[in-house]
Amino acid sequence: MSIPYVFADAAVVAKRNLIKIKRVPDLLVFTTLQPIMFVLLFSFVFGGAIGGGNGQSYREFLMAGIFAQTVIFGATITGAGLADDVKKGIIDRFRSLPMAPSAVLAGRTISDVINNVLVLIVMSLTGLLVGWRIRSSVLEAIGGFALLLGFAYAISWIMAWIGMLVPSPEVVNNAAFIVIFPLTFVANTFVPLNTLPSVLQTFAAWNPVSTVTQAARELFGNIPPNAPEPEQWSLQNPALYTSIWIVIILAIFIPVANAQFRKSASR
Repeated sequence: MSIPYVFADAAVVAKRNLIKIKRVPDLLVFTTLQPIMFVLLFSFVFGGAIGGGNGQSYREFLMAGIFAQTVIFGATITGAGLADDVKKGIIDRFRSLPMAPSAVLAGRTISDVINNVLVLIVMSLTGLLVGWRIRSSVLEAIGGFALLLGFAYAISWIMAWIGMLVPSPEVVNNAAFIVIFPLTFVANTFVPLNTLPSVLQTFAAWNPVSTVTQAARELFGNIPPNAPEPEQWSLQNPALYTSIWIVIILAIFIPVANAQFRKSASR
């Protein structure tokens, strides 16, 4: 099947998933409520303590970390949605249609990126209300959001593979939480790297969650003026390092997830 037909089929699957959000708006509401709560909680409850008494400066430092954490957790929707479709037999129905098999996963991941776009818009508006500002150019800010979405898209393919492996959406959510939660906290998402114990600093410096957060901060112009210059290559070149991770993840998990999709759908 030609590439244009694959893209057309993927667009139909993506539209189907977006219509589901429209008909069940609770999915989007609860997806956006959690990051809004994080923004408000860290800004006004913990901001004074974590930010050394400078709440405004900490809010600008915080937002890139909240963005990164949210889009990564948002990528778990891919795995949960696919596991639910397998459980309900919808994947088998797709298999009976004259469509490209790879379009099912591609459409799912594309729709979840669009969902993350909506979440980022809501979070950005919330950030603006609490005092966050973009202090760089428009193109740099667009680059920051694009890098966040690109990283989330790569994580979606990992979640797609997991969604094809596990028996239910609940297992996907539990498995993803166990892995993603420590990755997003043992990083520079909420606190400067130099405040972590020395044992964790090395791991956090090479953690791609730290680098996508660092890249977003740089592109938004939110690096604190007194922040020490990073010593690790990964944090000196965060956009490049994050892009390398995106390419590696996609190169591995697109074929792996599609192979698992064929196995799962043939049960």
